[in-house]
Amino acid sequence: MNFLACDREQVFLMPPDPRDWLPAGHLVWFLLASVEQMDLSAFYGSYRSDGWGRAAFEPSMMLSLLLYAYARGERSSRGIERRCVEDVAYWVITAQQKPDHATIARFRALHEAPLADLFSSVLGLCKEAGLVKVGVIAIDGTKVHANASHHSNLDYGQLVREIIKEAAAIDAAEDELYGDARGDELPEHLQSAEGRRAALAEAKRKLEGDREKDGSPEGQAAGETEPQEVKVELDPEVIVPRVQGREGWLREARHQLDEHRRREAKPIPRSRAERLLEAERRMTQNLEVERAANEACEHYRAHGRDTQGRRLGECPSLCVGMS
Repeated sequence: MNFLACDREQVFLMPPDPRDWLPAGHLVWFLLASVEQMDLSAFYGSYRSDGWGRAAFEPSMMLSLLLYAYARGERSSRGIERRCVEDVAYWVITAQQKPDHATIARFRALHEAPLADLFSSVLGLCKEAGLVKVGVIAIDGTKVHANASHHSNLDYGQLVREIIKEAAAIDAAEDELYGDARGDELPEHLQSAEGRRAALAEAKRKLEGDREKDGSPEGQAAGETEPQEVKVELDPEVIVPRVQGREGWLREARHQLDEHRRREAKPIPRSRAERLLEAERRMTQNLEVERAANEACEHYRAHGRDTQGRRLGECPSLCVGMS
C-alpha cells in the first residue's frame, strides 16, 4: 500500500522561519501591520519603567492576540488560551508564547477603554481594505458578506464595546464554572501515554465484563459466548413457488433477520469499541442466517419431491421444482 508517512515522532515538521507558517495574504499579517501603525502609549504607560516586578507579556503582542481572536469571533479567554496551543496563526502572533486565560482576561480588563478605541480603529482599516465585505472579519460571531450588510454603516465603537462586554461576561461565567482551570484538561492519570493505555485497557475490560454480566450480546467478547441467535422460519411452500433457486432461501432469511433487527430498534452505540462489538455481532448473525438458509435449501433438495413425486436430488446452484 502506498501511503504518505505520518510520523508524529519526527523532530521538526514546521519551516524554521515562522513567517513561512502562514500564507502572505493571511489576516494575521494585516492586523500585525495595523498594530504597528497605532499609538500604543496608553498601554505601555500602565507598566513600570524601572524594570522591577515580574516580566509581563509585550503589550503589542497581547493587543494583536485579542484583536485577531475577537475579529475571528472568539470571545472566551479560555478559548484564546486553547488556540494559542493548537492554532498556528496564534503561534505566529504570540511567537509561540502561551499566555493563560487569566493573563488574557486581566489584560482586557486593565486596558478596556484604550483597547476599545484601538479595535475600532483597526476595524475601520479592515473596512477600508475590503476585509469586512468579503467575510474575513467575524465581528459579531458571524461572517459579514456583501455591501448590503447591515454592518456597512455601523458605529464600530459601539460594536467593539459590545464585543468587549460579551467577552467579560463569557469569562465571568466560565470562571464560575471552571474556577482556575481552563475546563478542557484531561484528568491527571490520562496526561501520559502510559496512563492513557492503562485507562483504556481497564475501561475496555470493564465494559466487556459489564456487558457479559448483563447478558448483552453486543458486549460479549469474541469466542467467549454465542451471540444472540436469530431464529428463521423457512417454509418451502412459500419460498419455492415465489422465487426459485437458492437465492430465494437466502433472500427470505435475510428479510427475517432485517425484521428482527427492526423490532429490536437498538440505538447506535456512541463509543468506537461498542460499535466494533456491535458490528461483529451483526456479521456473526449474517453468517448464521445464511448458513441456516443454505442448510434448509439442501434439506429441501435432499428430501423434497417434485410435482410428480420424484426426489429432487442434490441441490444445484439453483433449486428448481415445487414441493
